[in-house]
Amino acid sequence: MRSPVLPLTWHLARSSGRRGLQSQLLAAVVAAVSAFVLLMMIAVSLGSGARADRTDWRTPDAAPARQATAVQALTTTYVRHEPVSVVSLAQLPDRKATPAPPGLSSFPKRGEVYVSPALAEVMRELPANQLADRFPKPESYGTIGAAGLASPDELVAVVGRAPSDPAVSKAAGGGNWFDAGQTARAEVAGFTSTKASLFTAPDQQFAVLGVALLVMPVIVLAAAAGRLGAARREQRLAALRLAGATPRQIIAMTAAEAAAVGGAGALTGALAYAALLPALAQMPYGIGGWYTGQLWVGLPWFAAVVLAVTALITVSAVTMLRQVATSPLGVAQQANPRRTRMIRLVLFAGVLGYVFFSTQGGQLGARQMVALLVLFYGAFWLFGPWVVDRLGRIVGRYARRPATLLAARRLSDDPSGAWRTVSGLVLAGFVAGFFSVSQLHFGLPGQQGQVAVTTGDSAPSLRTVAEARTLLREAGVTATVTVPSEDDFNSALGGTPGLIARVSGGEDQLDAAVTALTPVGAGRLPFTQDYRTAYDNVGVDRIGVVSTATLAMSFLVAAVSAGLTAAANVLDRRRVYSLLRLAGTPLKLLDRARTRETALPLAVLAGGTTAMGVYGAFQLNKAADSTMNASGALQLTLCVTVGTLAMLATIAASRPLLRRVTANPAQTAD
Repeated sequence: MRSPVLPLTWHLARSSGRRGLQSQLLAAVVAAVSAFVLLMMIAVSLGSGARADRTDWRTPDAAPARQATAVQALTTTYVRHEPVSVVSLAQLPDRKATPAPPGLSSFPKRGEVYVSPALAEVMRELPANQLADRFPKPESYGTIGAAGLASPDELVAVVGRAPSDPAVSKAAGGGNWFDAGQTARAEVAGFTSTKASLFTAPDQQFAVLGVALLVMPVIVLAAAAGRLGAARREQRLAALRLAGATPRQIIAMTAAEAAAVGGAGALTGALAYAALLPALAQMPYGIGGWYTGQLWVGLPWFAAVVLAVTALITVSAVTMLRQVATSPLGVAQQANPRRTRMIRLVLFAGVLGYVFFSTQGGQLGARQMVALLVLFYGAFWLFGPWVVDRLGRIVGRYARRPATLLAARRLSDDPSGAWRTVSGLVLAGFVAGFFSVSQLHFGLPGQQGQVAVTTGDSAPSLRTVAEARTLLREAGVTATVTVPSEDDFNSALGGTPGLIARVSGGEDQLDAAVTALTPVGAGRLPFTQDYRTAYDNVGVDRIGVVSTATLAMSFLVAAVSAGLTAAANVLDRRRVYSLLRLAGTPLKLLDRARTRETALPLAVLAGGTTAMGVYGAFQLNKAADSTMNASGALQLTLCVTVGTLAMLATIAASRPLLRRVTANPAQTAD
């Protein structure tokens, strides 16, 4: 016999009227937003790893002496404070031909220079004495293809040289600790390496941290889609249950409806992600924008996200049916308030204690951090309704105004529903507290306006100093050349033998000085303060970008979740609001009660999570041996204020809907 579940589900969905269609459309929109954000987060995480893989060929791994066919040297120079990776290659005589490096069609010959498209553009924009003169003068420049670049905005040069050229024969890392990741030399037989560039290696780690902090608010948003229109659905299914429908049939009907709505929305969001890939690739992260293919997650991830969002919405909708299956009469009469139990507090305290002691004394891996974050979010998701329930009882006991009393009764009657409205911003408060004060500051001594040149194993001679002064004077650069003591580790040279030019003027003069002093270095390009602070600046920059993006996305998702949930609650409580209007309750009073229903748990719970985020940031800075960012408190206050205002604004946006559904209370109160 053919099951009546699907035909009946379709019939009820069609006959649910305009307001039922509104709830379904809201659920589809939530599913689309959730799928889009999840795919974007996965794309950034996977794409960061793919970008790092495209830079590992520049850091040479030494081959056995008999098998080596070429010499490779990596050095880093800076122009306009942006890093330029320079790879010098020389074919060893009487050895077999070396394969072409990634992005090139053949191994570069002596005197050939290949540059990335972004570097070529910068070289065209700047005078030659500020950048182009740092490299040999070829008849024409070759172009490095995408296979050798991590980003279209990356500045990279590959220079073919002779084995005796100082750029490959003398260049080596280890002169000082600032060289780490920026200077290296080895005899190679190919371009296989496992060490990514300094400027791309940490990208994925920070991206995963941002995803771990953002994924729970997105899951909360997706779960909210399954509960949109829950009250109307419960009333309808309770009537069917009383008419003889079995619990299995009720669950099947709900699952079919939620899966259809959630699947359509999730697929729409996923298709929007695919269509917007070229635009998403323009978003800068780390070294710049993306190649479009780097942000494509692949069909398995694409399908997995669509199915996961659909399943999450379906499970969320089905879990609301426990009372319908066990007590349909109570649901139909709306007689059973949804109380919470003390066990939630006990479990929350246990999880919080475990997380606290797990973060004490010792470095945590990325997987451990993600696991603890998921555990923390799960504990708060369990604890939130309990706090809302108790808060509603306490406020209701001492309420002196009608709006406050109505808000308190709603909190205690449906704590889970009230928690779902504010949960996004409550969890976003943890993100705000964590990132607002976790900006790292290492306090390295500044060497602005200085150009350092290494000159070999011994102190530079008077002839070398005179040559440097002559080159600077011919380049039109005003500078003072000095030779610091090798015991002065606070200088730009960090104790390495060489000389320092203190340049007067702005960026143009500084870049011109670096270019002019290039012939003086012992196979090493001159370097500036950017070189010295590169390692720290990369970490600070990445956590700054991730924090800004995560904060923005967290509050955006929270605001969308709150707004949609508030709109759905208006539709679900249409009968209650209509009865209150019939009893003479002013519309302004109902709206004020809705606002307080959100503001009360928000003030209590968001404050707690924000404080915990600040504690997490303190632990991070302690592990990194850095100090707190002085502007963190101001940024945190701004984040909380903007987030709260956005939350209240989205709730206020559903005010016209409240006015519309209560316009004719006598017709809808039954």
